[in-house]
Amino acid sequence: MLRKGDIVTERKDDIILRGLRENNLKQIDLNIPKEKIVVFTGLSGSGKSSIVFDTIAMESKRQMMLNYPHYIRNQMPRYERPLATLMQHLTQVIVVEQKPVQSHSRSTVGTYMDVQPLIRLLFSRIGTPPVHSATDFLPQSAFGKCPNCHGYGEVINPDVHKLIDFDKSLRDYAIQFKPLSPSGWQGRWMITGGLFDPNLPIKDLPKEQYDLLIYGPPKGDKVYAPFHTKNGPQDHEWDGLLPRFRRLYINRDISTLKQVSEEDVLNVSKLSPCFTCEGSGLAPDVLACKINGLNIVAYNQLELTDLKMELRKITDSLGTSLVTQIKPHIERLIDMGLGYLSIGRTMNTLSGGEAQRVKIAHHLGSSLNNVTYIFDEPTAGLHPEEINQFIHILKELRNQHNSVLVIEHDESVIQIADEVIEIGPGAGVHGGEVIYQGTVEHFKNTMSSTTLLNKLTLNDAPRKINNYFTMKEVNNNNLKNITVKVPANVLVSVCGVSGSGKSSLMLEAFKEEYPNAIVVGQGSIGISSRSTLATYMGIMDRVRSIFAKKTKQPAGLFSFNSLGKCPVCKGKGVITPDVAFADPITTTCESCEGTKYSQEALSYTFSGKNIVEILRLTIEEAIDFFQDDTITKKIMTLQDVGLGYLTFGQTTSSLSGGELQRLKLASYLQEEGQIYVLDEPSLGLHGQDNARLLNVFQRIVDKGNSVILIEHNLHFIRASDWIIELGPGSGKLGGTVVFEGTPKDMAQANTLTAKWLRLRMDE
Repeated sequence: MLRKGDIVTERKDDIILRGLRENNLKQIDLNIPKEKIVVFTGLSGSGKSSIVFDTIAMESKRQMMLNYPHYIRNQMPRYERPLATLMQHLTQVIVVEQKPVQSHSRSTVGTYMDVQPLIRLLFSRIGTPPVHSATDFLPQSAFGKCPNCHGYGEVINPDVHKLIDFDKSLRDYAIQFKPLSPSGWQGRWMITGGLFDPNLPIKDLPKEQYDLLIYGPPKGDKVYAPFHTKNGPQDHEWDGLLPRFRRLYINRDISTLKQVSEEDVLNVSKLSPCFTCEGSGLAPDVLACKINGLNIVAYNQLELTDLKMELRKITDSLGTSLVTQIKPHIERLIDMGLGYLSIGRTMNTLSGGEAQRVKIAHHLGSSLNNVTYIFDEPTAGLHPEEINQFIHILKELRNQHNSVLVIEHDESVIQIADEVIEIGPGAGVHGGEVIYQGTVEHFKNTMSSTTLLNKLTLNDAPRKINNYFTMKEVNNNNLKNITVKVPANVLVSVCGVSGSGKSSLMLEAFKEEYPNAIVVGQGSIGISSRSTLATYMGIMDRVRSIFAKKTKQPAGLFSFNSLGKCPVCKGKGVITPDVAFADPITTTCESCEGTKYSQEALSYTFSGKNIVEILRLTIEEAIDFFQDDTITKKIMTLQDVGLGYLTFGQTTSSLSGGELQRLKLASYLQEEGQIYVLDEPSLGLHGQDNARLLNVFQRIVDKGNSVILIEHNLHFIRASDWIIELGPGSGKLGGTVVFEGTPKDMAQANTLTAKWLRLRMDE
């Protein structure tokens, strides 16, 4: 076991690191064995990422860049040498970060996994009737795009419920679109033309008048009504409100109209799937091209397990060569437990656990060995059953002569490590030291801050349930017309494997039924070197206003993004000079000494401290410093989620994944509400952080509120008052309620979550 002050003994071909000083690291030395699974653990913010990402990964990438000629390097990302005395025996790295997959509405599982281009190529080679170019299967191509929606898969249609107030009459402005209302000539024509009763509410019109007003005359018929002009009445053809709206305001260039803007039209419209291409964006000739009776849209919609079977039916020699390239991508996803997904599934609709595994599968396609794989919280968002599958992948990578470095809090992953390195003892300024390095067996017997495989104890005194939130016949996505009663005013956990329907139930159906609920999703917060803890929490505006009131100066003077910024570094605190082809070098600004503020801004004080001295206060120190109730309330929320060690001025870009998660939770928990729905609040958090967060949730419930967690973490599940599990599987194999009851009831149940709960109780 390695303790502070011990001499690091060198093993053959270790990764050798000396004098690491990035962020909060305190001149630490490490030897990391190669071709082993090495797990880095410790409290969130203790310095794990500073070692693995900011030092090892960064230096490996930097040295790889040095192999390219200068003119190529100048076009590539530039990496600054990490703060370290010595870094030796590094290898090429493949990094799988905790950051969410960046995607847009057209990014799918197939495009992310590089399968879609191969599928298009397959159809262009063996599909019938033939479409000879693979690019013609793209909705963006001139040949391949749908002539109706121009490749978007959606069309703008009038929304009759936005366009018409059915409780009003034509004379009382039932038409909500100004050019078609009585204020315009068309609206006056509807009133005076004699086709409709202008004084009856639209909903009370006779069916014949109602259909004629909204849809126009039957196909083939024509109806005319007189329009009164200065030259007397003239007959005009009436084509129906919806057809007229499409003709005059959708199927034309709106910019040529003086009285109507695009925003006006969109306010009474909606996006609908294109009826010509059924939402695919593809032209009819492209959709007609098929392989064994299926077109490319049908291929995109097949579950991966079914797609694999369909590919096996291809016997054409040209097709089989392409299938050989496609199958490994599909099989990696299936091996990750994602066989229920389709290659056409858009990335932004995946749950956190699904997106994490797709990302991992994408990076596991390399056949290289002697590579260093770096994983950041790879089990985040995974059910214990799925973690078990992932552990097999880690072992397989190691057995292929790769080094596997994993930042992880999950005890199941720590248990299979060849070596454990714990960073601590605390977080932030209280961390940055190696407090343990050695085997798992010795780790179990240390007085470590990480509780390894702690036996679970169940909540044996759940709160009494008096009321419920009821959802009836819910069929969102894969949910199978289920009726669910979620207890109110207690702590509820909704669990189940990824893709079982948890998000569909709680983030969609529940939110629709109970719109006042405060929902905390998995989306990441915006991070920037110019955004601080205080600005994100809305504290900085109050601090600046206090300074402005005290000093009679503008509030902008106390912002390094505005009037108060240092004139030399422009509020960055550092200078990065242009060094041409050399590695970038960042130095502290000599003018402001890294404070980011001008001398004028620093000359003003409040309660004996200038703005920089206040930004250097920790959350714990700020509680005693400020006497302002608004600020104190926000500060206490940060303290409650365990971020008391951070400073006011710490930038969001410098926070770890676990710290960002707690900061996001704190920003939501300061809102006053009665129903909180939190999607996997334990993501990226250490066991001690989870325990602190659980106490926060219990206090919220004790005040009479309802807290509903979508969670895989067994520590949260076992402490709940009530548990709802969806399943039994994922996708079409899920969508039903397989368990409802207390933790003690679950211990006797026959579900996947119950299985892992019993295993952890018996350890």
